[in-house]
Amino acid sequence: MELRTLRYFVAVAEELHFGRAAARLHMSQPPLSRAIRRLESDLGATLLRRSAAGVTLTAAGAALLDDARTLLDQADRVRARVAVAAGASSITVGFLSDSADRGATRLATEYRRSHPGVEVRIRDTDLTDPTCGLRAGLVDVALTRGPFDESGLTVHQLRADPVGAVLRADDPLAGRDHLTLADLADRRWFQFPDGTDPIWQAYWNGGLAREGPVVRAVQECVQAVLWNGTVGLTPLGHHPPAELAVVPLIDMAPSPVVVAWNEGDTNPLIRSFVRTAVASYRERQGQ
Repeated sequence: MELRTLRYFVAVAEELHFGRAAARLHMSQPPLSRAIRRLESDLGATLLRRSAAGVTLTAAGAALLDDARTLLDQADRVRARVAVAAGASSITVGFLSDSADRGATRLATEYRRSHPGVEVRIRDTDLTDPTCGLRAGLVDVALTRGPFDESGLTVHQLRADPVGAVLRADDPLAGRDHLTLADLADRRWFQFPDGTDPIWQAYWNGGLAREGPVVRAVQECVQAVLWNGTVGLTPLGHHPPAELAVVPLIDMAPSPVVVAWNEGDTNPLIRSFVRTAVASYRERQGQ
């Protein structure tokens, strides 16, 4: 068993879809399918059950998934230790300033425990750049939110959060159990500055062209609601000031929390960070 083949298997087992796994691995589907079949032949066991309904793990596949994750994590830690010994002892992580994420707090604890010799440098980014400076080379890896233009980047989803509308607490709609985008059609919405990723802007505008004040940071969004009654969106679970209310939107796609890095960057500290992030968020979701 090669580590590369185990990475292929883990991708398929986590996505439960060969097409999505191939896209995640930046390869075509036929060689991925062949690699999985060779692995099954080598092990003498069926790992994945394929049907018209989709892909499911067999008992043997579930057992391998746990061990494969452990082996890949150990391999990444070895690469990270070698990189530190060779002088690559720091990594710069970009964060989107949308609020404190409890998942990121857990990740920081686990990364420090498993990589005590690595200095983690932090770059905080406002809402105008969801890639946190990746394309400009300002960070090695970003813990951020989508959706945004992923060209030239590798992006892995860690979690998806439902979203709600942020309103003044005295707004007539603030007492609703839920809202739809149509309920907010005649309102003014937050806008990001010219040049902001259009996919990012479109998502936070509910998919339509809107008008409203230009904002760059979370506090500017809060003040725009308080002073002007502007409407914005926020992931549910964030706690606004008492003067504001968040009402769930039932026809908005969830906001994905992702880890992203520049495509083709082979820095072992990035790979190790990503694997730690994936494991950390997966464990939190399982609690």
